[in-house]
Amino acid sequence: MSEPAQVTNQKRIIDLKAGAHMMVLDAGMFCVFHTPGQQPPGPSGLPGVRISRAPGTPPGIVSVSTFEEDGWIGGINGAALVRVMRGPAGVLVTTYQEPGSSHEAPKLQVVQLAGPTSAIPTEEATSEAAPKGPVEISAHIQRRGDVSTSIGEWMGVPASQQWIEGFSIAPESTIPATDIEYQAVLGKGWLSPWAEGGQYCGSRGMALPILGLRVRLKGNSATTHQVRLTATFTDGTRLGPVGGDFSEALEAESLAPLEAFLIELLPAGTDGKAAPEKPTKSSGKATKRRSSAS
Repeated sequence: MSEPAQVTNQKRIIDLKAGAHMMVLDAGMFCVFHTPGQQPPGPSGLPGVRISRAPGTPPGIVSVSTFEEDGWIGGINGAALVRVMRGPAGVLVTTYQEPGSSHEAPKLQVVQLAGPTSAIPTEEATSEAAPKGPVEISAHIQRRGDVSTSIGEWMGVPASQQWIEGFSIAPESTIPATDIEYQAVLGKGWLSPWAEGGQYCGSRGMALPILGLRVRLKGNSATTHQVRLTATFTDGTRLGPVGGDFSEALEAESLAPLEAFLIELLPAGTDGKAAPEKPTKSSGKATKRRSSAS
């Protein structure tokens, strides 16, 4: 190889500043997320973190689910859901930074969401009747699988004790789908990144419930319409209807899993009646916790 060719190839290889750490986790479900207030990624996407099954850990013992499909959780807003079927088991955390970066490597927090996965109910998907109206809301529900309905109809069944694992919202006629966005409460103190209309938000097939949700409008629809939201939870808590441009996540004080929710899109300034009633187990106390996400 000629000298100019060697020089050209060398310029295509960049030695990043990287660090690797091994976490040993017991059986259960865990969330791994960034400590608040860290350095945001630059144009290159660094710094960032990747979570993966550790070398030497047998396949099927550890599963990692992130908002990206390759285990990447970025530098500030990402999170990973780690399910350990049989512990102790190793999880590899690799940090990446720009060459010569003077900043500290990204720092993470780990919170256990559930005990040994043997205690987590398995999925038993059943067939669902087709929605009466357009398919505008889709969700993955414990032991039911994928379910669809329309805006203005209940997603999930109050008092069913079957939690929701994730959902997507895509209005067809009331407003453009691009004018709605939403978050899922995934654990104590953290929410998913904002998902735009039509994008899935939460987990699927991991038997991991979401604990609440937050919905808002943007664009022209933020001035012409408002969201009204009602939700029920597996501990019997019922919240709402909450109307207007609310900035709080709707979640139970006990952080019980979300089992059903009703989204209505109303003209701005509408002082409508309460949301349609369905029997619930009991009433609960609402909690409003300001999200750190924006």
